[in-house]
Amino acid sequence: MSTSQPTIAIVGAGIGGLAVSACLRKRGIETTIYEQAPAFARIGAGIQMSPNAMRVLYGIGVGEFIRRTAFEPPHWRNRDYDTGNLTNDHPLGPDAFDRYGVPYILMHRGDLHAALHGAVPEETICYAHTLVGIDQNDSGVTLSFENGEAVKYDAVIASDGVHSPVRDWMLGAEDAHFTGRLAYRTAFPASQMNGYKLMDDSAKWWGPDRHIVIYYVTRNRDEIYFTTSQPEPDFQVESWSATGDVNELRDAFSEFHDDVRSVLGACQAVHKWAIFERDPLPTWNDGNVTLMGDACHPMTPYMAQGAANALEDAVVLSRCLEGGGLEDIPSAFQRFEAARKPRTTKVQATSHKNEFMREKTDPDWVYGYDAWSVELPSP
Repeated sequence: MSTSQPTIAIVGAGIGGLAVSACLRKRGIETTIYEQAPAFARIGAGIQMSPNAMRVLYGIGVGEFIRRTAFEPPHWRNRDYDTGNLTNDHPLGPDAFDRYGVPYILMHRGDLHAALHGAVPEETICYAHTLVGIDQNDSGVTLSFENGEAVKYDAVIASDGVHSPVRDWMLGAEDAHFTGRLAYRTAFPASQMNGYKLMDDSAKWWGPDRHIVIYYVTRNRDEIYFTTSQPEPDFQVESWSATGDVNELRDAFSEFHDDVRSVLGACQAVHKWAIFERDPLPTWNDGNVTLMGDACHPMTPYMAQGAANALEDAVVLSRCLEGGGLEDIPSAFQRFEAARKPRTTKVQATSHKNEFMREKTDPDWVYGYDAWSVELPSP
């Protein structure tokens, strides 16, 4: 058996791509990341890092760094949209730490991305590389980019998101399924609330056909984030950056509680995107190429588990690759899929229902997962 160190390219420097690079580096495996953006930028909005995700971040070495500025909610509250009556008051804070050994935190997505970016050497990230072609043969995998560059590697990990060109190359282009629902989101300074005191530091308000999630994203509670979901069948832009109309958003939640209307009244601008889903894929890998994260298991945002599952993927994939020679890569990628697919499929299906945590819920199957120690299928 060959024990030569394979060369590995990662497509995409998002949360999953940076995390898998950091995990592989911990195991002595070097990578090069190719990212289409021209430079690193703090983009995005709020994100929830549940204990299953925080275990990954602590293992990478950025957990405490993130925790210093992020918000640790004492509980997660679920309320009826108009009366404000509690339907589920789930304890977090010290209770979550005691139960899972790591905190549950709320933070700015850009801060998470920055922390993971800091865990990977800058010189291993190649920006302004938009993938336009991929070819695999017995001698390796060649990636071709819009800038004219072509590179060859022994293996490729595609963490290139819901619009993954690598997935399209592997399985053929396939349109996502529009859910008929639209989401608005933004983060804004808490000072814009003009002294209005919210009932909760973190809450989901459940209406008959729509909801809104509101929480702080900083330890000192100076930034508020919200994200919504409501029916709007005519808007089908699968983008995180399309601009929304604040007044249309306010009208959509005009019958909600004062807390909700006050938050929406304080925000000055919003982004909106249509919520799409994709069916579980028949396979995640082809020879020495594998998909991970949203490229192979995109999910609705209703459980806040998309990024968490990409982080879990990163750890499990690094464990499957550890110690393997060049000829072991296809079997390592198959083992990775076998280890992860049952869980990601269950999370996708549960998130689709949009019922998670509305009533009293035992989330241990989600939050208790430890990607560093979970049993893997036999090689």
